[in-house]
Amino acid sequence: MKTPPDPLDSLLDRWSKTPEPQSRLAAEVWHRISIAEGAPRQSTGWWATVEAWFARPPFAVMFIASCALLGLFLAEVRVNHAQRERSEQIARSYLQLIDPLMTARNEETQP
Repeated sequence: MKTPPDPLDSLLDRWSKTPEPQSRLAAEVWHRISIAEGAPRQSTGWWATVEAWFARPPFAVMFIASCALLGLFLAEVRVNHAQRERSEQIARSYLQLIDPLMTARNEETQP
């Protein structure tokens, strides 16, 4: 008894005639694998450079510490300026308080 022809035989015959692979096939395959696995893309530009720097934990910690220290320094400068203005205001009000007494005493001593 003869077996019926397999429908895959014709497809397998066509499959044996494969074209030559492209010259960059391996690179393209690895690129697609990295995209499928969710690996970060290798992009270029200034934003990618900044992102690469911030991806390093020591740099990120240093940046956060620098921002905190800069904020503390600016707050200290602001408070120092406010205290200086307040001290000047107190000195002016004290001189205004004392000035009438000094004027009256100077008038008494002068003939």
